[in-house]
Amino acid sequence: MSHKIEDETIYVAGHRGMVGSAIVRRLEALGRRRISTRTHAQLDLTDQRAVRTFFERERPAQVYLAAAKVGGILANDTYPAEFIYQNLMIEANIMDAAWRTGVRRLLFLGSSCIYPRLAHQPMAESELLSGPLEPTNEPYAIAKIAGIKLCESYNRQYGTDFRSVMPTNLYGPGDNFDLEGSHVIPAMIRKFHEAKVAGRPAVQVWGSGTPRREFLHVDDIADACVFAGATGLESAHTVRGAGPRDGGGRPARCGTRRPLPAGGLPDLRPSRMRSVLGGGLRLRPSAPAAPRPPAWTLDGSRAGPPGRWGRRLAGARTGRYPGLRT
Repeated sequence: MSHKIEDETIYVAGHRGMVGSAIVRRLEALGRRRISTRTHAQLDLTDQRAVRTFFERERPAQVYLAAAKVGGILANDTYPAEFIYQNLMIEANIMDAAWRTGVRRLLFLGSSCIYPRLAHQPMAESELLSGPLEPTNEPYAIAKIAGIKLCESYNRQYGTDFRSVMPTNLYGPGDNFDLEGSHVIPAMIRKFHEAKVAGRPAVQVWGSGTPRREFLHVDDIADACVFAGATGLESAHTVRGAGPRDGGGRPARCGTRRPLPAGGLPDLRPSRMRSVLGGGLRLRPSAPAAPRPPAWTLDGSRAGPPGRWGRRLAGARTGRYPGLRT
């Protein structure tokens, strides 16, 4: 009986998170029937023994490693030990178990925060480890860098096919609206909603509103991840096709290359939500203790043409931002 890739078991770690759930949606849309998932209550990914037991029993052929402890500026600054410990343990346990059980391919989800805070823009692969990281999320960034190096090291030593994708700032279904742990878009949506309900004319936000950031819809990064996991990217070689000191698994950066000023985000409110959020609300900037980098844009050339994964922001040139504004 011939082996069919469509019949392989795929394990999505972190399937309840924003990215993991989007990957599951994309795989289901493609007709993949054998998708394995576990909640935190069913499987603690920081427990090495439990993770090894799961992989030995489930024997997945592919793994999407989207599980992580994530959060915004405040959460990273408040809980640095949790961010570095939990992410290191999750990455190490899953990758080691994947190698031990012969997983055919693994895709690791990183973060654009791995690059130095004053990296040249747009950020190319060569910027990695070229300078100091952003202090407010340094522990999280170090854990994500370790994940990339785990991919490279296992590929180099054992000939595995572990790959990594570095998305820019994400938003979309399943986002976190908790003000202590959320990122900028869900935080501002919540703040504007609460200001409307309370009748306040303005909302206060961290920073000056002038730093420019990229934003990518979560369904676009899911498309990129499934593409990389199924067929591969130029930067996602195994050790067999890499140089003598390059284990492959180097990060493919996925972004829109259309950075927006954070202070301009209120203008992107969806028209269908204006009745909820209201018009005329103003931003009241308050500079944080440490100024944020003025720009943060990924050079995604190795992941495909400009904006390949930014279809939901492809209307930027005409002022339309699907998912944020109609």
